[in-house]
Amino acid sequence: MLPAMKWNALSEENCSLARAMAVVGDRWSLLILRDAFLRVRRFEDFESSLKIARRVLAERLAHLVAEGVLAKLPYQERPVRYEYRLTEKGLALYPALIALVHWGDHYYADENGPPIIHRHRNCGHDFRSVMTCSACGEALDPRDVDIRPGQPRQPASVIPASRSRSRKAATQSRT
Repeated sequence: MLPAMKWNALSEENCSLARAMAVVGDRWSLLILRDAFLRVRRFEDFESSLKIARRVLAERLAHLVAEGVLAKLPYQERPVRYEYRLTEKGLALYPALIALVHWGDHYYADENGPPIIHRHRNCGHDFRSVMTCSACGEALDPRDVDIRPGQPRQPASVIPASRSRSRKAATQSRT
């Protein structure tokens, strides 16, 4: 029998989904990201939109900043006030979030339909998320996908020093 996965140790699992869940797997983080994609930037605006306790919001924002998903940037000097912007790492979450939104639209919209419609600015058409093969462009269905083992995850002590330093430097430059 395999040992049980512990919620607070997901980042140590040899599973990309578990490690991603360690970053964005709680409901508040996903809703904060939803608002960030809707261009909410300031603490008070997140708080107002989400009706979330200040302590919980501060913790979740700090976690997303520490993980490099959001950047905390000053927008005012006296007194210093900050806003939160999606980083490249945060923007890369868009396909996952939009897929969840469209799944919710399909299975949980009321008789009035989805609360928000997404339109592609370049062509002007409303769209739905579709996952396609990066090689041939064909739409993917889970029944059409096979898996194979990837490389085993190296323990943190085995990560090459240059990679470890570059990750630390990247994290520090975003904060």
